[in-house]
Amino acid sequence: MDSLLKEAAALVREAQRVLVFTGAGLSTESGIPDFRSPGGVWDKYDPSDFYFDRFLSDEKAREKYWQMSTEFYRTMKDAQPNRAHIAIRELEDMGKLLAVVTQNIDALHQKAGNSPEKIIEIHGTAFSVSCLSCGKKYDRDLIEERLKSGVKVPYCDDCGGILKPDTVSFGQAMPQDKMEQAFRYARECDLCMALGSSLVVYPAASIPIHASDSGAKLIIINRDKTPLDDRAALVINFSAGKALGTIIDMLRSSGNN
Repeated sequence: MDSLLKEAAALVREAQRVLVFTGAGLSTESGIPDFRSPGGVWDKYDPSDFYFDRFLSDEKAREKYWQMSTEFYRTMKDAQPNRAHIAIRELEDMGKLLAVVTQNIDALHQKAGNSPEKIIEIHGTAFSVSCLSCGKKYDRDLIEERLKSGVKVPYCDDCGGILKPDTVSFGQAMPQDKMEQAFRYARECDLCMALGSSLVVYPAASIPIHASDSGAKLIIINRDKTPLDDRAALVINFSAGKALGTIIDMLRSSGNN
């Protein structure tokens, strides 16, 4: 393991424009269960109940969605960044970070101190809510207060439209502007680090592929194997927090800042 981490530190040291791609494995180290893992959300709920078209067409589906979403949000709201999030912030401090493209909706990169303009949340964020009709935005906690007071399904104050957290549901279109931005950074980076992602969810997993196809070296740090391991210059099957934290410590001890 030490030799792999030293090799990874050398690749990061040589890089000028690092694109970090993060998945649910990063958040589990902060106590947020992966949707798909044992004990995760899909152990308690049926994913087919939460497709976007059902949310739009069925009041009962919306009620069930808010029940699930509120339960998950409470866990996320209290979660704190772990060593991996802090290490990514330290990459920015070193001037090496091009951007963070994250599949996570938990705002932990913001809590860790990364610049908001460097964070691309391709699956959205759970911390705000929008009206699907007029676009009015609400702070998530304001909507949670309404739900706590007994409201089952919240609606827009201005137009009566359907409210939904600013996250991407099954069957909902990905945010085009964010995806275009992510692919642009994938073309520009010279190193892509995929952290805590199974790399099986598309189109998100296309981003590290695009980086690799554009000439960037790829480092994958994940507890389990991924379908993109053969593309990587380096694969580290280990905790993202421990691995990336050690890599940053190696860079600092060698005088890279």
